[in-house]
Amino acid sequence: MTINYLHIFGILLKHLFLLRKSWHRIFNMFFWITVELFGWGFITLWLKSIAGADKKIDFILLLLSALIFWHIFMRVQNAFSVSFLEDIWARNMINLFASPLRFSEFVVALVFYSLVSAGFGLLYVSALAFVLYALDIWQLGFYIIPLFLNILLFGWSLGLLTVSLIIRYGPSIEVLAWALPYLFFPISAVYYPLSVFPELLQKIAFFVPTMHLFEGMRRVLLEGVFPKESVAWASVLNLFYFSISALVFYLSIKVAIKKGLIARLVTD
Repeated sequence: MTINYLHIFGILLKHLFLLRKSWHRIFNMFFWITVELFGWGFITLWLKSIAGADKKIDFILLLLSALIFWHIFMRVQNAFSVSFLEDIWARNMINLFASPLRFSEFVVALVFYSLVSAGFGLLYVSALAFVLYALDIWQLGFYIIPLFLNILLFGWSLGLLTVSLIIRYGPSIEVLAWALPYLFFPISAVYYPLSVFPELLQKIAFFVPTMHLFEGMRRVLLEGVFPKESVAWASVLNLFYFSISALVFYLSIKVAIKKGLIARLVTD
């Protein structure tokens, strides 16, 4: 089975045109991270002021870097799943898949669109953080590459899982497009180390890729060393979860075709 890259480019171009013509999509892309950056920025400045000059911890670098990485994770997952939902809301699913477009090509197009969305988001928030707080996220150097790639992969896994569940159970569970990443937030150790968790929760968090990524990011910032073990575990877990999500997607498509559930996506 071959992939037609013109089909992928066409879907990607459609979403980019929608983004360009829709002020509310652009607003949603930049508004929330701006508000969060201001809020967390003031908190880190306050923490820095009460910590005392003898403390060597750079709260701005530590906490705002975590905020930026969490935003990228949310942006990737959200762009992937909500882009699928937009075709449902527009009653366009039947037209879309009556064309020669394959489901695999549609998924690849959503991956590329989420990558573009995350790239714009990263450039914007890193520039804003530099202007407001003199935070240079790029001082992570080459260490940022494996961390960023793993953030993308886990976001795609959750996005693909969300799309699979919507295909199987209908648009009534579309809330998962926004809620699913937050299920992992408490055990992702975004703003605090794994050591603060109870022992049982530490064991559960071990199987969450984002925990390894944020722990690894803190090690880079605090110790200046490459977190080989954290990146390795995150990569293994991400590949496993992405494979599971792809399998769930494949099975959801088979069930949807067999039971005629695709038509429900334009009637629910």
